[in-house]
Amino acid sequence: MVSSSESEEEEEAFIPLAVRLKQKQSDVSKAQTSLANHIAANHNGNLTTAKPSPALSAHRVPETRPAADYLGKYSSNISHQSGNYDAACVTKDLLSGGENPRKGKRTPAEMEAAKEDALRRRAAREKQQGERERLRAEKKAMADAVKAMRPEECLKHMAVAVDPGLLQLEGGGALLTSLHAMGCSCAIEKQPLPRSVSWLRRAPCPQTGELVSIPESHTVIQVPVEDFITMIHSYTQEQRGGGSAACGISLTSWTLRLMARNPGRTLSLAVIDIEKYYKSQNARSRQKFREAVLGDGGGVKKRKRKEAEEHPDVSRVDVEEALVDLQLHAGVQVHFHSTWKDFTDYVTMSTKAVAEAPFKRERDKTGFGFCLESEWAGGQKVDRTGKGLLQVWKRQIQQLNRVSPDMASAVLNAYPSPQLLIQAYRQCKSEREKVTLLSDVLIRRGEGVTSTTRRVGPELSKRLFLLMNSVDPQQTLDAVA
Repeated sequence: MVSSSESEEEEEAFIPLAVRLKQKQSDVSKAQTSLANHIAANHNGNLTTAKPSPALSAHRVPETRPAADYLGKYSSNISHQSGNYDAACVTKDLLSGGENPRKGKRTPAEMEAAKEDALRRRAAREKQQGERERLRAEKKAMADAVKAMRPEECLKHMAVAVDPGLLQLEGGGALLTSLHAMGCSCAIEKQPLPRSVSWLRRAPCPQTGELVSIPESHTVIQVPVEDFITMIHSYTQEQRGGGSAACGISLTSWTLRLMARNPGRTLSLAVIDIEKYYKSQNARSRQKFREAVLGDGGGVKKRKRKEAEEHPDVSRVDVEEALVDLQLHAGVQVHFHSTWKDFTDYVTMSTKAVAEAPFKRERDKTGFGFCLESEWAGGQKVDRTGKGLLQVWKRQIQQLNRVSPDMASAVLNAYPSPQLLIQAYRQCKSEREKVTLLSDVLIRRGEGVTSTTRRVGPELSKRLFLLMNSVDPQQTLDAVA
């Protein structure tokens, strides 16, 4: 119902719903027919940009209908593409509202190829991810290895392997206590070398990152005094013409056998309390002399039995000769210790040295083998402000032979730069005056009452003159008279 107060124009604006729907359907049919006729008229030639149909511009096609979707799609194709089109096919496609025949379903072969391609891409991604994880693990292992080489961390990654035979001796317990006090772990296990101490370094594996034990080459072997004296006596007998089979094995032969059975080992022998043997030998010599003087003949048999039980007679000279032979043929040194405490200190010192060896090797690596990076031989740093140039000039003077720091400081105080010294040479009127320019420069030594002074002298003055003025590259300063 419409109220009587409204105008006639408002009454005409109300159109029934069925009439409006029928009118929209009619407009859509006209638009489809117009588009089909346009395509049919131009399918044999190149299509140019066409203006939209009046029916399409005047009325908005509902988006819910399939024909409206295809109208928009095909109108854009006509406006922006060129080519020959089949008007009947396009019209059939528009009116049917079906799917585009160009976008049909994929065949099983295409689906299988797509599946294989996806699997290949997945395998490539997994491979790249595994490679990144491996590189990350390697970087972490390298960082941990560098950190483990630091002096404050290296002992925590060391393990000392001690032979059980060494712990059964007098100072075995003190040795374990000292090693535990250092912070390194100990492993009591049977060693291929008797009464030996060896070292293992725990380092992360670059591939897996797990800790692995890497054996060190250095090994310390404790040699009992009795065995050591016996081998020295065998070496002495061999040198005096006795057969090796009758004399027994010498110290050098015994060491070479151990090195042959354990290749790659660097051996160090340790002998404890050999002075006790020398004291007993001196006492026995005095006893023999006393018995010879007193003529004690009743105890001859008893004395012979006692001498058979005692160690062979070896002098200090015999020991030194055997040690020289051992160093020449095997490259092994023997360390003598007075007590077990000294031996324990030697083992702990060796433990620290073995632990810090990789760090020191990396630290000593320089770009040039002849460059010594130290306080006395290293280069002098000079900043942008010129700080350090005085020390450079001083070191240049001090590099001459027989020039002490005091002499270099005296020349430096008189002429603070090489340019000032060259200007002083140019102001001299004769060659002799140039040669003796620095002769009277005073060198002060010490401070206070004990200080002394002397002059540079003509010899150093002449060498500095040649250093600053000679143009001969083969000039030898010390050879000048």
